[in-house]
Amino acid sequence: MNYIKVLNNGIVKENPTFVLLLGMCPTLATTTSASNGLSMGLATMFVLICSNFVISCIKSITPDKVRIPVFVVVIASFVTVLQLLIKAYSPDIDKSLGIFIPLIVVNCIILGRAEAFACKNSPLASIFDGIGMGIGFTMALTLLGIVREILGAGSVFGFILLPETTNILLFVLPPGAFITLGLLVAIINRLRNAKG
Repeated sequence: MNYIKVLNNGIVKENPTFVLLLGMCPTLATTTSASNGLSMGLATMFVLICSNFVISCIKSITPDKVRIPVFVVVIASFVTVLQLLIKAYSPDIDKSLGIFIPLIVVNCIILGRAEAFACKNSPLASIFDGIGMGIGFTMALTLLGIVREILGAGSVFGFILLPETTNILLFVLPPGAFITLGLLVAIINRLRNAKG
């Protein structure tokens, strides 16, 4: 198996956010700033890599009738570990992401990759798939957070770039997430079509 192709698939060809439009709840809700987008992306990537690996390892002993519940239990276990680590070592991230950390359990990207890739491929290939999809998701959330933070707060990762008089509050509010995502998807589709 070509692992570079598997990596590239999640980052470019099947980017979960900009191409497949999956995981819209955390994408729209947590990207009020670049740091929130990056944190949510990395948290999801951790769960994605670990759950893909374990699901790939246990695929041959998992009966078809209970496949999805087993996947959810595996994913929920890693989300619980992640949530406890974040609460212990990064209370600021825990406070800013709040309920969206436990909601990683029902993120359709993770369950979708378990069903579409991990249960049909080797553990190593599944790790690479998790890394590729995770990087693609993290890049998308970070980019969305950067654009929203610059336009809405005049800063990036907390560093002030623009005077307060140029801030457009709409972009750090929920409607700004939809507008920014729509514009970024349109730009990315235009670039992809120009190359193709």
